Amino acid sequence: MTDDFTWSRDHDQWLGRVDAHIRAWLSSSAHRPVMARANPHEVTNAFAEPLPEQPTPVAEVIDLLATRAVPGLTAMDSGRFFGFVIGGMHPAALGADLLATTWDQNSGLRAVTPSAAVVEEVAGSWLKQLLGLPEQATVGFVTGGNMASFAGLAAARHHVLKQHGWNVEELGLQGAPRIRVFASDERHVTIDSSLRYLGLGSQTARFIATDDQGRMDVADLQAGLAADAGPAIVCLAAGNVNTGAFDDFRRAIDVAHAHQAWVHVDGAFGLWAAATPTKKSLTSGVERADSWSTDAHKWLNVPYDSGIVIVAHPASHREAFQAGAAYLVQDLESADPMEFVPEFSRRARGFAVWAALRSMGRSGVAALGERLCSNASMFEEQLAGIDGCEVVNDVVLNQVLVRFDDDDDLTRQIVTDVVSSGVAYVSPTTFKGRGGMRISVCNGWTTRSDVDLTVTAIATALGQRRGAK
Repeated sequence: MTDDFTWSRDHDQWLGRVDAHIRAWLSSSAHRPVMARANPHEVTNAFAEPLPEQPTPVAEVIDLLATRAVPGLTAMDSGRFFGFVIGGMHPAALGADLLATTWDQNSGLRAVTPSAAVVEEVAGSWLKQLLGLPEQATVGFVTGGNMASFAGLAAARHHVLKQHGWNVEELGLQGAPRIRVFASDERHVTIDSSLRYLGLGSQTARFIATDDQGRMDVADLQAGLAADAGPAIVCLAAGNVNTGAFDDFRRAIDVAHAHQAWVHVDGAFGLWAAATPTKKSLTSGVERADSWSTDAHKWLNVPYDSGIVIVAHPASHREAFQAGAAYLVQDLESADPMEFVPEFSRRARGFAVWAALRSMGRSGVAALGERLCSNASMFEEQLAGIDGCEVVNDVVLNQVLVRFDDDDDLTRQIVTDVVSSGVAYVSPTTFKGRGGMRISVCNGWTTRSDVDLTVTAIATALGQRRGAK
């Protein structure tokens, strides 16, 4: 038995097939149905087979994978995908990501993969300039918003406990001073999961009241902080996941810092408003926080996965993750990338971020942000003109929240109908106890035509549901 022919260095045998499938996918993105055509049961049937006893030629495997998988793939790169705040793929970022996969660098150690490390440092520096964040802040590249918030809150946990004489990395949490955590009652679920992963508990936080747009009530935050003493962490939001609203950073950070609390900002998509001239004022004061999390695969339109954590206190950031072993070739003069993230081994995520920023530049990123927000405003204007359609939120950014005939069931039915039609993907949600349709405009490929087609699909679904009553 041999598998030698599957390890052939004659890459032309299979690269042509990969290229063909990539081109087919990209060329169809503007017109194919957005929702996957095959359901999980059908995909299971397509892939269910015994483990082969003999090797299979690489080109044949590539063809099998594409043929079986594509029907079960949602066109998340489509200009009419408006779910989960997912961006598309900027060509430079996609190209760089393909190269990063081919180069296959384990990017945790600076001395071993200097290009990966340096490119991350440059991309991180550009991000801080673009977002107006402190120059001395350290940057880590992780999978997404969840791990970015986890990393920022890990640095926070270390920092506030160290201030009270406790080394959590060595002693753990048993016997540690209790950390008070304050988060909005409209926080993103990844804040809860990050607190759980860190051993702080997702339900031990005090959840601060919010207004009708989901903005934190600073007076309630002040009361909570004043009610007790000890280590404290405050979680704020740049971009409510339903409404796009921003917390009042200036007031909230003043209050938090007056009580020696660490401030973490969840800015998965909203933090990019700082790079958008007409929206920059929404982030006023955000630079005074202690840590920030964001996603390049959202507003910046970098392929998955590409989360980013930024921390204003380099020592606390590094000490929260610092590790070593005899077999690791570590840089003794500079910090290694692995010292700012939860992973030892990971792909080189910085190449795609660098490529997107190098290609677009400051003005291109600003233009992208303006276009996303303009398309969201188009949705607001057109949907507001449909009888029985209520735009629930103030459309301040790229999120549009709507409901129909003030009816939760009807609203969810229309979401289902629009997704099933294949015209567009919108998502159901609940905000302030009421059902809604959430439209997240985050793809650089979205056009006015995409907005028009989606609104028509929504209006058609509404008319058909009313007609069926």
